[in-house]
Amino acid sequence: MKRVKAACITQTLHFFQKDDIERNYATKMVEEEVRKYKAGLDKTGTKYRILSEETLEDGSVMIEIKKQYNTSSVGNYLDK
Repeated sequence: MKRVKAACITQTLHFFQKDDIERNYATKMVEEEVRKYKAGLDKTGTKYRILSEETLEDGSVMIEIKKQYNTSSVGNYLDK
């Protein structure tokens, strides 16, 4: 018999701009989407660690994140 003692998931998320709107406005929308994503994680109590966050030349944002999987314990996965 086995049991999951700890679990995390690593994701690479690409928050990209819509092509059909003005660039400065699109950049602000991407920044707002990233902010809302992080706020949502905090609001739900999801444990996470951002491994990297990069704003690309086109204004999109790439985030590599390690976060809690479901409600499983994260053990020491989020330690440095």
